Amino acid sequence: METKVTREQALQLLQKYNQEPFHVLHGLTVEGTLRWYAQQLGYGADADFWGIVGLLHDIDFEKYPQEHCKKAPELLAEIGAEDALVHAICSHGYGLCTDIQPEHQMEKVLFAADELTGLIGAAVRMRPSKSTEDFEVSSLKKKFKDKKFAAGCSREVIRQGAALLGWELDELFEKTIQAMRTCEAQINAEMAALG
Repeated sequence: METKVTREQALQLLQKYNQEPFHVLHGLTVEGTLRWYAQQLGYGADADFWGIVGLLHDIDFEKYPQEHCKKAPELLAEIGAEDALVHAICSHGYGLCTDIQPEHQMEKVLFAADELTGLIGAAVRMRPSKSTEDFEVSSLKKKFKDKKFAAGCSREVIRQGAALLGWELDELFEKTIQAMRTCEAQINAEMAALG
C-alpha cells in the first residue's frame, strides 16, 4: 500500500488539530511503533503507509473527542488522504466509536498497540530512567493488572487486539515494548525540536 500523503503533510495536519504536546507525542509513538511492526511482520515496503496511519490515527481526538473517528475523514480530506488511509485510521475505534472493522494486518496492529503504547508510556514515565530501555514485560504485566493505573487505557481493547492478531498478551507486550525502544530516542529528539 502506498500513500500520496507525505510525512511532512501528515505532521503538519497533526499539529494543526493537536496543540497538546502529549497528543503529538502519542501520534509519533504510534507512528514509530507501526513502522517497526511493518518491518517485523513482512510489510517493510509499506512502512511509510503504516507510519502515517499511526501518526494520524487520533487526528480528531483532541478537538472533537465526541466525534472521534467520525470527524477524521473530513480532516484527512484536507491532505487528500486516500480511502485506504481513512479506513485504517477509522478502524481503530471499532466497537468503541465506529463500526468500521480492522481488516488488514496493520489495522489489527493499530487497534492492539494504540492503547498499549499509552499504558507503556504511562508506566515508563513513572520510572527513574523514563525510558523503555530498561522496561520489561514483567513490569508491564503488573501495571496491566492494576486497574487504577492509567485507568484510561482500556485493558479490554488491548485484549481484543491481541485476539484479533491471534497472539498471546505476552507476545503483544514484548513486541510493543521492543517497537517503542527502537523509536524512543528519535521521538524525544523530534519532540524537543517541535518545542
